[in-house]
Amino acid sequence: MKNKSILIVDDEPSIRRALSEILELEGYDIFEAEGADSCFDVLNKEDISLILLDIKMQGKDGLEIMADLNESDSVIPVIMLSGHGTIDTAVQATKLGAFDFIEKPPDLNRILVSVRNALQRNTLQQKNKQLRRVVHKVTEIIGDSPEIELIKKTIRKVSPTDARVLITGENGTGKELVARWIHEHSQRANEQFVEVNCAAIPSDLLESELFGHEKGAFTGATKQRIGKFEAADGGTLFLDEIGDMSLEAQAKVLRALQEGTITRVGGNKSISVNVRVLAATNKDLNQEIKDGNFREDLFHRLSVIPIHVPPLRERREDIPQLAESFLERIVQKEISFSHKSFTNKALDALTRKNWSGNVRELQNVIERLVILSEGDEITEGDVDFLARPATSNDDPLNDMLCSIEDFQEFKENAEKHFLEFQLKKHQWNISHTAEHIGIQRSHLYNKINKYNIER
Repeated sequence: MKNKSILIVDDEPSIRRALSEILELEGYDIFEAEGADSCFDVLNKEDISLILLDIKMQGKDGLEIMADLNESDSVIPVIMLSGHGTIDTAVQATKLGAFDFIEKPPDLNRILVSVRNALQRNTLQQKNKQLRRVVHKVTEIIGDSPEIELIKKTIRKVSPTDARVLITGENGTGKELVARWIHEHSQRANEQFVEVNCAAIPSDLLESELFGHEKGAFTGATKQRIGKFEAADGGTLFLDEIGDMSLEAQAKVLRALQEGTITRVGGNKSISVNVRVLAATNKDLNQEIKDGNFREDLFHRLSVIPIHVPPLRERREDIPQLAESFLERIVQKEISFSHKSFTNKALDALTRKNWSGNVRELQNVIERLVILSEGDEITEGDVDFLARPATSNDDPLNDMLCSIEDFQEFKENAEKHFLEFQLKKHQWNISHTAEHIGIQRSHLYNKINKYNIER
């Protein structure tokens, strides 16, 4: 991981020199500025972790610079220095958000302690933000099928290393979850996990998103911005939908992987980054290479360890376990559903269905079943009626609309399907079904006989 960078802003060269020498001995990268203009020049060019800011200076003083930093939404911690310290000045600096206030001539031990504390707090704040962003994410891979056991075994082997991993599979299979598991079980688990969806970002903005840009690099670049590679320094960068990345961006990602350095858009300085890259795609990259849409050299760089996540139809034995897990999570969030459960036949019905949207679709359908099903048990009838995948072709109502033109025939067919569903839902209890749908018990018997409905 690269050293933390500290900017010393003071119009006294002797003070800057003294502070620079002691802080460089501690392993920090030091930048100097003698006033407001040179201060912001450095901030626009460098990734600064902490500012030591003198209050009394020619031109803008430290308090005015601090106000400007606040206006620009800077999150860099600031330690204020003053040779004319007063309680009022200290209070004003604190109100502006200064981490500490130290009088000149500064005690070097006090400076070192304050610098370490400021950097540590800033690091913890950044990690807490990251944790808040990912706390809702699923952190467990569910399933005991041979396919899932193989994935878990591979993750256990590859996680402690820095090997790059290419994760393939259809949409909704859980590729991002595999990437998070690799990160969380790696030696980088305490650092950032940064995700970039290459398909969701316009190609002309992707380069800036990945590598950052300098102020004025293009229209709208009003200030310097670090990219995802720098944000993930020391941690893991997950490039999702890598198959949708432009060839130009692919070339620059390849260079970053080869050299361990990046250059911001509009800049000419090489910045070292220590990042583990994980990538995922739902495309056949070998075919994309043949079609000229993906670089073969980048493919080999990314796919040191390939992991394929199978579609749900190839691991149906995991569906009951997944359904129970999703139900449990919903119950934890919504106490009003705490008594909901699946019947065995309901789980069997879920297992038989063809989930074209994979795990993501199954999760959405379970939430629908929990909310819309009546009673404490989710039955086979509920699954038949409510859990029909959106892309399913076996929708009887749709079939009737397309094939039946006679109104009476359509009405009788719809009535038959309705009664079949209600009877299944109520476990073929004739009295309960009749009461629920609002007809006489004898009338229901007549309908069953009319339409030859069999259990």
